[in-house]
Amino acid sequence: MLKSYLSITKPGIIIGNLISAAAGFFLAAKSEAVSFSLMLPTLAGVALVIASGCVVNNIFDRDIDIKMARTAKREMVIGSISVDHAFIYALVLLVLGTVTLYQLVNPLATVVVLLGYIFYVFFYTMWYKRTSVYGTLIGSISGAVPPLVGYLAVTNYINIDAVLLFVLFCLWQMPHSYAIAMFRMQDYRDAGIPVLPVKEGISKAHRHMKAYVVAFAVVAFALFALGQASYAYLAVSSLVSFYWLKVTFRSVDDNNYEAWAKSVFKISLVAVMSISGVLGFELLPFAI
Repeated sequence: MLKSYLSITKPGIIIGNLISAAAGFFLAAKSEAVSFSLMLPTLAGVALVIASGCVVNNIFDRDIDIKMARTAKREMVIGSISVDHAFIYALVLLVLGTVTLYQLVNPLATVVVLLGYIFYVFFYTMWYKRTSVYGTLIGSISGAVPPLVGYLAVTNYINIDAVLLFVLFCLWQMPHSYAIAMFRMQDYRDAGIPVLPVKEGISKAHRHMKAYVVAFAVVAFALFALGQASYAYLAVSSLVSFYWLKVTFRSVDDNNYEAWAKSVFKISLVAVMSISGVLGFELLPFAI
């Protein structure tokens, strides 16, 4: 039973968001005096709020999850957890996360994480995901909140670094999410989810993905040029951006789009882990 309750929090999504939250924390720590004891409640609070959002997502997506091969056996679909119990679980997680951030971090980080929660649960899960081809864009806003919260946990104010970091992760989400939709095209068709590759075709999705990766590379450079990011960050972000651009700009058609989309997806993971990693590495005592 514990495993079932853990699964509906989507641990993989939580871990991915905690990596980006840590990136925001690391970036802010480069220019602000901070005790790293602050990092634990920051990540714990973010994890709890995200877990709550994922539980609500599982509840509301039961009707479409049953139509998709990869989600048809989720706990909420097969009925191993009741809807009432899941709602209580989500509420408890949300309260615990909110209290943790408010009491142990700061009110601004708390407000921002709750705004991200609202975007994910109400605007994305309950509305745009099912009705709009650009629902992914709405989802990207909530997906970019964790690194912003990590940054605000340290600074308690919004500056150019915070804005650029938020935009960077918004842009990162788009080709990442479209790539998933492309190599899981049939699942999205079966569930009737109007993602861009399904509704508008591979060619249009490819054009959008190229534009987003270019924009990602530009903002990644701007974070160095206008903010506190170092030369090590510049080197790593330039390398992953170049490779992501190289793969994304390859020719795509009906015969190779699945393999191509998986490549774009994998490189997107490398990009976010590399950028987060180099920001953390620079804070180590032996880093140059």
